[in-house]
Amino acid sequence: MHWIFLLIAGVLEVTWAVGMKYSEGFTVALPSVVTAVTYIGSAVFLAMALKNLPLGTAYAMWTGFGIAGTSILGVLLFNETLNLMQVLCILMIVGGIVGLKLLSN
Repeated sequence: MHWIFLLIAGVLEVTWAVGMKYSEGFTVALPSVVTAVTYIGSAVFLAMALKNLPLGTAYAMWTGFGIAGTSILGVLLFNETLNLMQVLCILMIVGGIVGLKLLSN
């Protein structure tokens, strides 16, 4: 169950980051509220996951989800661009997340 909590925390992290972009500096109400709620939710689910997961592993995976997810959504939602080196670096982060999961007990 702790891995599911960590996954939820990662999804919520991506959600608050995207919400923050849409909030335009917290000047648009709905995205601002979504940002605040999902920010708190992300921290709560991370805390729940940390009851049973090592801090370094869980935090690295949580931030890795955020990096990969926001990078992908930046391209899809905001027409941001990634060059080949950026894509390779993101793939290395994803590989690190997979490795951490496979090597954790």
